Amino acid sequence: MEHFKKAAKDAEKSMRSVFERTPLQKNEHLSKIYGTEIWLKREDLSPVRSYKLRGAFNAMRKLENNQLIVAASAGNHAQAVAYMCKHFGVKGSIFMPVTTPKQKIQKTEMFGGDAIQIQLVGDYFDDCMKAAQDFCTKNDGYFLSPFDNQNIIEGQASVAVEIEAQLGFCPDHIIMPVGGGGLSAGVLRYFEDNAQYTLVEPMGGASLWAALIAGKPVPLEKVDTFADGAAVGKIGNKPFETLKSIGLANVLRAPEDRVCISILEMLNVEGIVLEPAGALSIDALQDLGQSIKNKTVVCITTGGNFDFERLPEVKERSQRFKGVKKYLILRMPQRPGALKEFLNFLGPNDDITRFEYLKKSARNFGSILIGIETKDPSYFDKFFEKLSNAGITYSDITNDETLAQFVI
Repeated sequence: MEHFKKAAKDAEKSMRSVFERTPLQKNEHLSKIYGTEIWLKREDLSPVRSYKLRGAFNAMRKLENNQLIVAASAGNHAQAVAYMCKHFGVKGSIFMPVTTPKQKIQKTEMFGGDAIQIQLVGDYFDDCMKAAQDFCTKNDGYFLSPFDNQNIIEGQASVAVEIEAQLGFCPDHIIMPVGGGGLSAGVLRYFEDNAQYTLVEPMGGASLWAALIAGKPVPLEKVDTFADGAAVGKIGNKPFETLKSIGLANVLRAPEDRVCISILEMLNVEGIVLEPAGALSIDALQDLGQSIKNKTVVCITTGGNFDFERLPEVKERSQRFKGVKKYLILRMPQRPGALKEFLNFLGPNDDITRFEYLKKSARNFGSILIGIETKDPSYFDKFFEKLSNAGITYSDITNDETLAQFVI
């Protein structure tokens, strides 16, 4: 372990020629809410707005020649590799799925300039990854994994080096997200048993949770890519060697819709822009309760690459999780006055956000899609009772993922 700590410290010292330490800031707002001392390690303020720059720097500085760098990524790793290709003056070929948002492609181009070539391949990341690895083999390149690489893990451990230097001691509790596992493995190996850890995964991409149950890394059957910075289908083999001893009790799975509440809170209250994966550590605070009382807690905010075009979706998902917005399909009699009777069921704080006839050909009844927003989630119980008493049949499709994709 001493060798690893020295390597992490060497990496941290060397990267100062490229970028400054990211801030470690005490957050009074969160500290007051949870009755403890909460610090944010602001990796969202790195030059590429994520911690991925660290691993890319450390891995690429150790290459002995100007070997072609090949990477596959839909976001933060791509931007970090592009940035470092330009810094070290080496050529890079970065594979991204065809479905990657233009904003991320443009930022990767901006960071890499003439040093990189972007290749858009496949609709899904697995197709993109295979294409990148095949290209790497044919062109004698160096494939730089975003997490399953010892030098990457050492580079990510520089986060722990900085926390220790900035705080002056090892914190009592460290909370951080897990995707492929590079960051969490690096921090755990650096601080060892000197801290308590909480590792947070998105509910729809809990690959560490699955690996701990299976006793080895296993692929997930399905991945929800909303928290794309941490939604990984299979935990890395090398990180898992460290993480396999963490225990399920120290791993949390955060619902993606709930994370949206944390994103909006940090944006509206603190003016901090976080991507979904970057907000995971803050979102987990509410699950820890008394266990963090009167402790020194560090939350690692791992990224801030948030596309503001997603803001309406984030607001929508947060409202649905809080229960203040619902979507219903009503079967309403088609007679004069029926709609007016229905509207009278709504209170002064209720708002119709969507109203659409789904079927107009029925003779006696019509199907209506309606979105209703209110201030108090308990209102809906009374509202549903009124509908039942009036003989109006309804279906709540708010949490029906399949149906919602088509009609919401």
